[in-house]
Amino acid sequence: MSETRPAPLTGLKVVEISAFIAAPLGAMTLAQLGADVIRIDPIGGNIDANRWPISDDGTSIYWASLNKGKRSVTLDLKSEEGQKIATDLIAEAGTLVTNLPARGWLSYENLVQHREDLVMLRLNGSHDGKPAVDYTINAASGFPIITGDDKSPVNNAIPAWDVIAGLYIANGITAAELDRRTSGKGQEINLALSDAMLATVGNLGYIAEVQSTGKTRGPLGNGLYGAYGQSFKTSDEREIMVAVISNKHWRGLGKATGLSEKLEMIGPMLDVDLTTEGGRFEAREAIDAVLRPWFEAHTVAEAASALSGAGVLHGEFQTFEELVKNDPWCSLENPLFGEIDQPGVGRVLAPRVPLSFGGSPVADAVPAPQLGGDTDAVLQGMQTGK
Repeated sequence: MSETRPAPLTGLKVVEISAFIAAPLGAMTLAQLGADVIRIDPIGGNIDANRWPISDDGTSIYWASLNKGKRSVTLDLKSEEGQKIATDLIAEAGTLVTNLPARGWLSYENLVQHREDLVMLRLNGSHDGKPAVDYTINAASGFPIITGDDKSPVNNAIPAWDVIAGLYIANGITAAELDRRTSGKGQEINLALSDAMLATVGNLGYIAEVQSTGKTRGPLGNGLYGAYGQSFKTSDEREIMVAVISNKHWRGLGKATGLSEKLEMIGPMLDVDLTTEGGRFEAREAIDAVLRPWFEAHTVAEAASALSGAGVLHGEFQTFEELVKNDPWCSLENPLFGEIDQPGVGRVLAPRVPLSFGGSPVADAVPAPQLGGDTDAVLQGMQTGK
């Protein structure tokens, strides 16, 4: 039997000085992979310390959720003494993640004088210095224009670019650490939130599509571009999403609904090939019209059962409350989750990092620290070298 190794990033020490989502998420990902992450905040907390949602006693559930597994230090970062302590902590750790401006004591040029092989990753709003947040970046991405209907743009409820940037941060730090271990040299890494968006838009083909075809996509509601997908209302006033991305799924959809013959009639009528994704996309409105009465005559449970039996991809729309209370994926049945006692919040489900390592397993989720709760221990550890 092979011996279990420590978590992948055990031994990596990181200081984080940040706020909001992307940088805290990136640093938390490193912590969940085994790194020792120390988050430094101003005394009283940074501007995200009390961000909603909040618990009944005023504790920020948001802050607690993005800082699990870290140690928390608070310092007077406006004072020379506080800046010196923070600089010493950064030099000791050797790795820094921040989204604060690159000025003065927190500049790479200053910090590298205290640690020659420093790895420092800074998140900016845009590559040219213009400030930005997820919701302003998203407005420029093109996605709100094709989300929903054609009446007005719809900004994401999920801060997708912050999440993507956070995972780029974790990836960037890991890559620089690998390089440092072979080269012995550190480096400064810069990431722009707008570039995380643009890279994604480009990698998904939206930029090349415009340049190659001269066309741009319009809103499709819940339709699936280039293939067949649609949401349907059921007899119990629920909605279910169906996705068909293979001929097997297409045949299964006909079998589940008993509408194979009617669906196959659409191809010759519209002169499209329904054995191709493009053909089904072109015929989507006719397919919708055939299928809607069937879904309207069945409950969401009946529809889901029939679709599952025929191997058709589907998902029931549900609220956050329904997800938490009813969905077995969001429960202790899923190895992703554990229960933690989070001070000020209570006993809650919490995910570990969603990666499973066979040889170097990561730890279960642990609570976030209380703001500044580790200050004394960390500073004493600096003095003793621990």
